[in-house]
Amino acid sequence: MNKVMFISIVCCLLSLTYAEQKLPVALNTWAFLEANQVAWAVLHEPGSSTLDALVDGVATCEDQQCDGSVGYGGSPDEYGETTLDSMIMDGSNMNIGAVAGLRHIKQAIRTARFVLEHTDHSLLVGDAASNFAEMMGLRRESLTTPASKAMWLEWRHYNCQPNFWVNVVPDPKKRCGPYHPQSKRLTTNSNIKRMEYEINERNHDTIGMIVINQRGQIYAGTSTNGATHKIPGRVGDSPIPGAGAYADNEVGAAVATGDGDIMMRFLPSLLAVEALRSGKTPEDAATYSIKRIAQYYADFSGAIVVVDRWGNHSAACIGMKKFPYSVAQGKDKSVIKFRDCIVT
Repeated sequence: MNKVMFISIVCCLLSLTYAEQKLPVALNTWAFLEANQVAWAVLHEPGSSTLDALVDGVATCEDQQCDGSVGYGGSPDEYGETTLDSMIMDGSNMNIGAVAGLRHIKQAIRTARFVLEHTDHSLLVGDAASNFAEMMGLRRESLTTPASKAMWLEWRHYNCQPNFWVNVVPDPKKRCGPYHPQSKRLTTNSNIKRMEYEINERNHDTIGMIVINQRGQIYAGTSTNGATHKIPGRVGDSPIPGAGAYADNEVGAAVATGDGDIMMRFLPSLLAVEALRSGKTPEDAATYSIKRIAQYYADFSGAIVVVDRWGNHSAACIGMKKFPYSVAQGKDKSVIKFRDCIVT
């Protein structure tokens, strides 16, 4: 055996040993520590799979209505209704299971799993997605709670402020709808003042989670009830592959959170994973992805968590001071990490 080959084998063995110390890993956006703890516990249960860990972890946030931004009873739309979006991506084969605009079904992430495991489709939407969930054995029930109804009634009382309408009459800054298109000669740039909703740890839209087992199998998933007071029918980035989440066993995964209407235009999770493929570190990949969006939307608020296939992870954010994310790794228990955000 020549010297070069010997050194290569030693380096390879050292890399594997280093990776084993960092795998398995479970990460998720925000300080949703209990969701992370559940995923971590399930991942170590005999007979449980990486997918089980991801689904149970995300479902914990749905059940607990994490910060009101995940699960039932949060983010009522203009009609006062809560709808849910969710996605799962399998990094071994690039298969997707997703739902959007899900009505009257609390278990969004479990419905996404049914799409992944029992159909050849990638995304089901609206009432048809609810019908599918019911066929799979899930129960229809109202997603409205006294708290979400009160939130909606208060919004109506204050003339439906704020809202997501532009270039319509009556003036959406002063009155509720119904609205009609404004004369074309009076329309303005629709991106002006679009960032009236600040994204932060108390007002955001997603849990995004990544779970990697000891053998390097990666799953990424999301769940959200979307933007508060959204126009009915609106879907954000969470159920869109490459936007809310992306996973590839060959390189790693990413999950994003923030202003989904903007983020889905850039596919930030895909950008980050492809940056990993090109040789960037998780930190550089995350920063690259966020800066790509900020180049066009200086007032954008959002964040991304990135992990490579070895378990090295980082995050990047903009539009807030710090961004928390939860992680359990190797032999360590779940902790909350904080990332200083980019200043533009």
